[in-house]
Amino acid sequence: MRTHTRRATVLVLVGIVLLSFNLRPAAVSVGPVLAEVRATFDMSGAVAGLLTSLPVVAFAVFGALAPAAAQRVGLHRVTLLAILAAVAGLVGRATTGSEALFLLLSLLALGGMAMANVLLPSLVKLHFPDRIGQVTAVYTTALSIGLTAALTLTVPLSDALGGWRWGLGTWALLAVLAAVPWVALVAHDRHLEQSPRTVTYRQVAGTRLGQAMALFFGLQSLQAYAIFGWFAQLWRDSGYSATVAGVLAGILAAAAIPLSLVLPNVLARSSDPRWLLFAVIVAYPVGYVGLMVAPYSLALAWALVVGAATATFPLILTLIGLRARTPEGTAALSAFTQSTGYLLAALGPFLVGVVHDATGGWTWPLVLLLALSLPLFPLAAYVSRPVLLEDQLAR
Repeated sequence: MRTHTRRATVLVLVGIVLLSFNLRPAAVSVGPVLAEVRATFDMSGAVAGLLTSLPVVAFAVFGALAPAAAQRVGLHRVTLLAILAAVAGLVGRATTGSEALFLLLSLLALGGMAMANVLLPSLVKLHFPDRIGQVTAVYTTALSIGLTAALTLTVPLSDALGGWRWGLGTWALLAVLAAVPWVALVAHDRHLEQSPRTVTYRQVAGTRLGQAMALFFGLQSLQAYAIFGWFAQLWRDSGYSATVAGVLAGILAAAAIPLSLVLPNVLARSSDPRWLLFAVIVAYPVGYVGLMVAPYSLALAWALVVGAATATFPLILTLIGLRARTPEGTAALSAFTQSTGYLLAALGPFLVGVVHDATGGWTWPLVLLLALSLPLFPLAAYVSRPVLLEDQLAR
């Protein structure tokens, strides 16, 4: 019996890690080959803008639907269906000759990943309630590796295999691999008791904890979207070639990987997580000031500093698992936090682009990002308090 339990635990962990690795390629793999995609479909700037906005739309809309779907269909079944939707979307968009179908199939892939993204904290809460920090560290590290791989490998794969369709389609093979353990894991849904009381999206929205978590998640995601959307151009404008600027952006993304492996577990074990959150958040203003002063000569240093600041992402995911008592509460808190937060995050690249166009430089966009990072400190202080969602709902 113990061996069986251990095997089941390993299968769940493998499923979570493979799923996590596949949560970002659908969203970020298009960016490196966007020029080639646009040329193939003769895509206008407006349509290209819509394409780059689809991840935010998917995470906001489909992420909000995930808890209700899990309650009705089953947590593990919905996760498997989400992965299969991603596979279908990734394969379809790599083979279609229609611009409209490319957009719809991209939305299908992104919608699947958005639902799985929201359900992950609930899966961790269900299967590893006493190891939330450890398991969150593992899966957010896998997520960071998947993000970095998609950013850095899509172009080399496209060049080696014969075009952007192969470069994008390759990620579908990894998504198929991620589905394999979940075929077995859907059996868990037959043995789970239905919760007598479901925590709804609207109920979470009415709590101070839900509001603070959504603002924290949204503001840290806003920073990340702006950074990954614009910093390669910042370094190009500072004097680096496109290749070197891309390498710096990759280093920035990779800087969060070792931190993702360590910090969630540290936070989960900490009696006062505020100071860990503050130590990570402060890297945002430090890095932004550094980029204002020495964007070229110290580019590598600031890439590492700002990359370290993006480790706020695995920390907020850890807090989602810690701030609810049940898997159902965790799913609802995750849905509200992420879907609402991603809507706020969508403003980041837009605002940076507007300010950059208006000023013709990067000082004021960096000042804007610095100012928007400051509210993270009081929000971190609030979400660090040992308050549970269910307790606030009971008041």
